[in-house]
Amino acid sequence: MKKKQWQNWGPGEQAQQHYLVEPRHLAGSGDLRHITEFLRASGWKDKSKSGGPTVFDSPDKSVRIGYDPFTQPGGWTISGKRTAAQVAWHATFSRQVPVEIVAGVTDALTQPRSAHAPNVWEPLAAHRWETEQGRHVTARSPDGTAFVRFHQNGPGQAHWWAGARNEHGRVWQAVFTPTTPMHLVQAFSTALSDPQPVMRQLGHVPPSQQIRTTSVSVLPSQLSAWQQARITAARAATWARNTARSPRPRTAAHPHAHAGAPRARR
Repeated sequence: MKKKQWQNWGPGEQAQQHYLVEPRHLAGSGDLRHITEFLRASGWKDKSKSGGPTVFDSPDKSVRIGYDPFTQPGGWTISGKRTAAQVAWHATFSRQVPVEIVAGVTDALTQPRSAHAPNVWEPLAAHRWETEQGRHVTARSPDGTAFVRFHQNGPGQAHWWAGARNEHGRVWQAVFTPTTPMHLVQAFSTALSDPQPVMRQLGHVPPSQQIRTTSVSVLPSQLSAWQQARITAARAATWARNTARSPRPRTAAHPHAHAGAPRARR
C-alpha cells in the first residue's frame, strides 16, 4: 500500500484518512450522493419519502432512478417509460456496484445523446479487455475479475449482463434489457473500464487481496471542493440546455414613418 499527502493544507483542518482503490470495479459501493446530488443539480425531481427508497424522476418524467437498500437483493433500478421514440427499458445494479460506475449511466441520462453511433465494446477494447466470441459475446478485464456480456438465450431473449468477482466470489452484477438505449450501455462500459482509481473512506475498503490501495490524507475542505465542482458542472450544463431550449424574446418592431406622411416643418 502506497502513501500520499496532499499539499496546500488549510489552517485548523484535520486531515482524514482515505484510500485510492483500483481496480474501481472492486472498490465497493461508495457514497450515494455522488449520484443523487448530481441528479438534483441536473434538474431531476427527488421523489424519495422519509425512511423509504431513494427515487428521482427525470424532468420529463420518462425515466425513474431508484435505490432501495431495504429489500433483497436491493440496489439501483433505472426504468425508462415507452415514448414515441423509445420502447420501455430497464436496468438494475446490485448494491456493491461502485457509484462511479452507476454514475456513468445516470450522468448520461442528464445529457443530450451523442450523434455518433454507440459501441459498447470500444471503450473496453481501448483498455485491453479481451473479447470472446461464442454463443454469447463476452469481454473480460485484464485481471479477469470483471466482465461484460451480451447474453443470448434465443430469438428475442437477449440482454446485457455485467459483473465482478474477487477471491470471495461474486461481488456485484448489472443487467440491462435489450431495449436499453445503446448509448447508456456504452456509458456503463466506459465507466467500468476506466483505469482511474476511486476514493474510499477509511473503513469502507473491501477486504480483498485483488485490489490495490494508495493511502491519502485529505482535508474536509478538499473533499467538499471536489464534490462541489461536480455539482457546479451539472448546474452549468443544465442551465445551458434550458437556455438553448427557451424561445428568444422578440424585440419590438420600431415604428417607421409612412412614406406618404407629411413631414413636420422647421
